[in-house]
Amino acid sequence: MTIMECLNRIDTIKPNSYSQSEKIKWLSTLDGIIKTEIIDTHEGGEKIPFKGYGDDEPISTELLVPPPYDEIYLFWLESKIDYWNGEIDRYNNSNEMYNAAYTSFARYYNRSNKPKGKKFKFF
Repeated sequence: MTIMECLNRIDTIKPNSYSQSEKIKWLSTLDGIIKTEIIDTHEGGEKIPFKGYGDDEPISTELLVPPPYDEIYLFWLESKIDYWNGEIDRYNNSNEMYNAAYTSFARYYNRSNKPKGKKFKFF
C-alpha cells in the first residue's frame, strides 16, 4: 500500500479534519516502530531502508508492511483520529484492532525471517 492509497482509504472509511501532513507523520511513526521493533531484529533488516516520511516524501512511496497485513495502517490512523478527537470508546476499539493487526504481522515476520543471533565470545 502506498501513502496515498492509505490516506485515500482512511479518508473514505473515517472522514476527518486532520491534514495530510499530520497523517503522514503518524504513518512515519508507525513504520519507524515496525522497522525498529520487528524488521531490524531479523537478518537482512538493514537492507530495508527507512528514513521516515516527511512533507517532501512522494505520496507514491510504498509503506513497509505488505498485503494482507497492510490494514494495520488503517487501524493505526483510525485509532489516532479517535484518540485526538477524544472519542475514547472508539479509540479503545480501533486500538484493539491495531494491536491485533500488529501482532499478526509480527508473528508472520518472525515465522518468515531468521532472527539475528547474538555472538558469544568464549575465552
